[in-house]
Amino acid sequence: TLIVRDYWLCMVTSIGFEILEYSLEHQLPNFSECWWDHWILDALICNGGGIYLGMKTCEYLKMKPYNWRGMWTIPTVRGKMMRVFGQFTPHDWLEFDWRPTASLKRWLALLLITCFLFLVELGTFYLKFILWIPPPHFLCLSRLLFFLLAGGVSMREMFEYLDNRACKRFGRQSWVITAIIITEVLIVLKFDWQTVTKPLPFHIVLVWTTIAIALVLWTIYQFWFKRFILWGQRKTIQDTK
Repeated sequence: TLIVRDYWLCMVTSIGFEILEYSLEHQLPNFSECWWDHWILDALICNGGGIYLGMKTCEYLKMKPYNWRGMWTIPTVRGKMMRVFGQFTPHDWLEFDWRPTASLKRWLALLLITCFLFLVELGTFYLKFILWIPPPHFLCLSRLLFFLLAGGVSMREMFEYLDNRACKRFGRQSWVITAIIITEVLIVLKFDWQTVTKPLPFHIVLVWTTIAIALVLWTIYQFWFKRFILWGQRKTIQDTK
């Protein structure tokens, strides 16, 4: 949530990942969970609570007054301590308004961002399973912390590219994170091809085919057919006048 800063996109990612766990439980045994574990414990309590607290943190950081005076010019000890802790907070905080339906470019970019978020989350489970890394190992937490810090910068660059017309290309951090995610995918494919190529059950294929078709049809309706209808209505009104 601190990276994405959007309720809608976080909830889509949360629910989508639970569907991915259902889809891939034939490959990774720890994806096989009870329904209440998926939807109540994970999606509702852990993810939902985390998204809520994360958005409240974003609101706090957005409204937080920043004091960047020199530490030794602050008169009180408490003020000096707060200044030290403030060193680890961002210089400023921008609220992201992704507006996914504003244009086809933004819509496709949001779909791509969602796919990469899924790859990062899946990489957490596949890498530790394939490379035999125990869950409590420091590498697991270090990887997530790295993606929090570096991913926040790359997501800011991505938002700037979509929201600022003067920005004509991705930032360097976005390219670096993209390369890292692709490298992780290649590691998984190289070291356990047998696991990741286990065929999907028919009902899972049917579900994802339906989702893909629905996305394509909705995109065509939203960005071509709907606008063609509006254009026809405006033309009719102009002809009538």
